[in-house]
Amino acid sequence: MDVGVQGSLLSGVDESVPCAPAGARRTALADGAWVDVLPGWLTGADALFDRLAARVPWHAERRRMYDRVVDVPRLVAYYGESDLLPDRRLAAALSALNDQYAAPLGEPLATAGLCLYRDGRDSVAWHGDTIGRGAVADTVVAIVSLGAPRSLLLRPRRGGRSERFPLGSGDLLVMGGSCQRTWEHAVPKTTRPVGPRISVQFRPRGVR
Repeated sequence: MDVGVQGSLLSGVDESVPCAPAGARRTALADGAWVDVLPGWLTGADALFDRLAARVPWHAERRRMYDRVVDVPRLVAYYGESDLLPDRRLAAALSALNDQYAAPLGEPLATAGLCLYRDGRDSVAWHGDTIGRGAVADTVVAIVSLGAPRSLLLRPRRGGRSERFPLGSGDLLVMGGSCQRTWEHAVPKTTRPVGPRISVQFRPRGVR
């Protein structure tokens, strides 16, 4: 699978241990939701992208849409709380995120879902992570973006203006509070020529 990405020199060589993202910029949303963003949080992001693209056992999911079964427009992989993560950088990132968010949340982030967007035709539709705790209580979903820039959009479930968060390689976005049950998020398709991107989503146990 040829999904290499040409990144910056700095993001390819600096793999220092990530610090807890205490400097993230928080955006308060309606209904008790919030989003933290910290650009360039994970150093060595492009080298990590290349390793994950090569090592992760990516697979395509299929989903029923009306009267037919179609391919989900991205490749995916999932690591449960008892699974070994595919790269030590992900384990270090998970530990640093828990230093910041586990205590206020009352439980640690424990799983990692990975999505590979091969080009602008790959996407994820509007949804919230409402399986498990996210359906009834506040939770946290932390996303680390690797590779080509793409935007993540959020919109309130009850209607209203959407918010756009452009994400580059190594950027961190954390959705918290009521975000999963009162807002929806998506990565839309784009006709612009864009390279491949990997999204790593860290979640607590049972949240999907």
